Amino acid sequence: MNLRRAFDVTVAAVALVVSSPIWVVAAIAVKATSKGPVLHRATRIGIHGAPFTLLKFRTMRIEAGPAITAGDDPRVTAAGKTLRRLKIDELPQLVNVLRGEMSLVGPRPEDERYVARYTPEQRRILSVAPGITSPASLAYRDEQRVLASAGERWEEAYVNVVMPAKIAIDLEYIDRRTLATDIGVLTKTAFGVFVHPRR
Repeated sequence: MNLRRAFDVTVAAVALVVSSPIWVVAAIAVKATSKGPVLHRATRIGIHGAPFTLLKFRTMRIEAGPAITAGDDPRVTAAGKTLRRLKIDELPQLVNVLRGEMSLVGPRPEDERYVARYTPEQRRILSVAPGITSPASLAYRDEQRVLASAGERWEEAYVNVVMPAKIAIDLEYIDRRTLATDIGVLTKTAFGVFVHPRR
């Protein structure tokens, strides 16, 4: 086990224990505000292009639709809005980290249909494990609002503008990443969640 993996496992395990009361509250809120399972399971593409099941607290109603949301998506439940704003919906990904499918810091895992659009250079993003947070995630904290501004062409805006920009940011990061820079990203993420949460 290398140093980064040991760090991921240790922090994820501690975070799971510390956040367990939040899990209970989140699960009750999800079940109380909409029908369906507590957890949302989605297939995403991980390291070396291997698919895996990403875990999240379910924040949307269970009818089918695109995975990406833009603006005030009516499918997002009342509880889901709060869970998303505070990033609580992503706590189950700590389990993905313990399984070795994700890292604490790394490019956000993408849907297969978008990965299929990657250029050869962009596919370098798959050389590392995806993460719960990344520099691109910090830069695009308001991604939903950005996409909402594109109106009905939000998916085109995501594929042609947002996704390439995020990949470029994370590619630059993974070329120089260290455990120390990962800790820096985690610190900035925590600061954004607890000190300046999204409205």
